[in-house]
Parts: sequence; C-alpha cells; structure tokens
Amino acid sequence: MNNLIRGVDEVRLVGENIEPGVFKFSEAIRLAEQFEVDLVEISPNAVPPVCKLMDYGKFIYQQKKRDKELKAKSTQIIIKEIRFGPQTDEHDYEFKRKNAEKFLKEGAKLKAFVFFKGRSIIYKEQGQILLLRLAQDLEEYGKVEALPVLEGKRMIMFIAPKKKSK
Repeated sequence: MNNLIRGVDEVRLVGENIEPGVFKFSEAIRLAEQFEVDLVEISPNAVPPVCKLMDYGKFIYQQKKRDKELKAKSTQIIIKEIRFGPQTDEHDYEFKRKNAEKFLKEGAKLKAFVFFKGRSIIYKEQGQILLLRLAQDLEEYGKVEALPVLEGKRMIMFIAPKKKSK
C-alpha cells in the first residue's frame, strides 16, 4: 500500500544477509517479513529510494544507549557564587573563604563578587582589595581566571579549581 501512496514501485535494498540491489517494493516487504526485520527508508531522495533491512527497535535502543554513554562521559561545569559587601568583617570573610575553599576542592568554579549598595560604590578599592585577598588565600586550591572587574554595582572575579594530579 505504501508504494501506491508514494508512487514507488522499486527500491534499492541494502542490509545484512542480502545482496544489495534494486528490488520491487512488494519483494522488499516480503524479504523483510521473511527475515523478521523492518524495512527502513534511508535515502528517500535517491532514485530509486534506498531502504535497509534492519531491526529498527534494536537500532533505536542502541542509539539511546550510545547517547547515554556520551552524556555520562561529558563533564558539566558548576559555578558557585560567593557574595561579599565592601565592608565585610573578618569573621564573615573567613566563613565565606572556607566555603569557597570547599567549592574549589569539589571541582566547581567560583564566582566571587562584591555587591555595592547605594553610595557604597565609593569603596570600590576596598572591594578590589577584598577580592584580591580572597584570590591570594585560595591560591593553593584555585587559579584566578579573571581579575576583579566592576560591572554596574558588582565587582566580579572568577576562580577555577586547580587540576588534581593523579
């Protein structure tokens, strides 16, 4: 019935256990039933269209399995953020530094920023000093990717974890 809809009476057949060649559509369907596989159209624009004898369900299963393996091998970059104020006191700084250290040990990138509220923007030097101090304290765990940069009301710095030696 499919050959009547598409106006095709011949197909080029490829697949395992079969000699490649041009077959009548009805013969191709009979061969698919004989081998208990599916007749899958590979190249519809070719003249005659190319079809393959294959177990389509098994093909889809293997493709999903391959995709899952590739996804498992790829690594995702996690970015953790730590926020400071321009006049963060010593105890808060130490607490956040310990968290930053933990994030870098886990392999996450660190985005440290100083947020300036209202007129506190006049303390941007203090914010820069704070971020540079953090970078120096975390030197053994991570490497500074981007030095502190002022973007609007935030001064941002990125620190990437150091590669673990095996």
